[in-house]
Amino acid sequence: MSYKVETINDCTKKITFNFETLDLTAEIKTAVAQKRKTTSLKGFRKGKAPLSMVEQVYGPQIESEALNQFVQNQFFEAVQKEDLKVVGYPTFENMDYDGGNSVKFDALVEIFPTVEVKGLSKISVAQETVSVSDKDVEEIKKNYLGPKAEMKEVGANSKLKVGQTAVLNFQGETAEGDRPDNMKGEDFLLEIGSNQFIPGFEEGMIGMKKGEKKVIELTFPGDYHVEELKEAKVKFETELLEIKEKVFPEFTDELAKEFGFDSVEDFNTKNKDNLFKQKEREVLEKVHQEILEKLIDANKFDVPKSLVEQQENHLKEDLARNLKGQGFNEEMLGEYFSKWSGDMTEKATFQVRSGLILDNLAKKYEVEASDSDFDAKITEMAAGSGMESDQIKQYYSSDAKLKSNLMYAIREEKTFAKIKEEIKLK
Repeated sequence: MSYKVETINDCTKKITFNFETLDLTAEIKTAVAQKRKTTSLKGFRKGKAPLSMVEQVYGPQIESEALNQFVQNQFFEAVQKEDLKVVGYPTFENMDYDGGNSVKFDALVEIFPTVEVKGLSKISVAQETVSVSDKDVEEIKKNYLGPKAEMKEVGANSKLKVGQTAVLNFQGETAEGDRPDNMKGEDFLLEIGSNQFIPGFEEGMIGMKKGEKKVIELTFPGDYHVEELKEAKVKFETELLEIKEKVFPEFTDELAKEFGFDSVEDFNTKNKDNLFKQKEREVLEKVHQEILEKLIDANKFDVPKSLVEQQENHLKEDLARNLKGQGFNEEMLGEYFSKWSGDMTEKATFQVRSGLILDNLAKKYEVEASDSDFDAKITEMAAGSGMESDQIKQYYSSDAKLKSNLMYAIREEKTFAKIKEEIKLK
């Protein structure tokens, strides 16, 4: 054996190769043949020059390519013999080549760590009870009726409260006494509770009456999108001109039919059921997150840097798409990622650790996602979205990556179900 394997950490191996005698005949022959295909030498058509002439003209380059091929071959043979589950590409170091006589080199390679999940029986997680009230359904009705609602002014002695709309004039002033135009508004409509303004502004207006003036002192948040206003102290001179609120029409069977339901009763039943399922998913996600946090805390192991970097890139790509949709340009994206790079790396590391733990437990429980699981998930998604099952199935079946991601999610769901049989779930 012309190599030895050294363990650097749980997920990094160093393979040291030492070939005191070296024969690159086979690799040189392959390299010459490959070079010949793309070479045009004087007097010969492309790909027709004699092999000996190709080797003579391109000798040093061919030798370099042959050596590279030898190194690659020896590395992959060693990986197979040692049964290493490699992540990403190796890094070759300390190359010592003696002109066709001998060669020494090191290969640093990351591997999947061996994960043996422990401490399941000691984990205790509380799961909230899911319920949907009539008030919840009424809020959904208001969302449907919103475009049909009328804005009406309330009585002169009324005090502004959450849910109402303020018609106001305002002017902001910085600590330096500047009164910029981008901190000014006239006859501005602001729904209280919408969080449209910086934290504290809407809360500061609650309780004001029509015609009242008030100075609201605030501090801009540290992550505000305008650089010069981050953590800046400011005071807003406000004047409440009017208080308005939405008056909704009566929700009748006729309106329910306009929204695609058979009746008010059908609307109530279906939306209550959908809201229950939504809340149930949110509760499950919270429970699953807590389970993973406790499993990661109880099971320490190194994770491959290449997997973390790969996952971090996926997170950045997804976030960049969302931020661009909110108006971020490339400069703003660069600033955002620079500021929150530590958080992105931490999140990516958590997700990689979670994936490795869940994969280990899935194998332990012999959990797999089957075609019947796929069909059941499609039916569930159709019921929650109002779309046809065949349409959703076609969407996922037409893209191998989309279906693979869904099957992976199904496998995780089934794995969590098995985990919850072993932990203390309150």
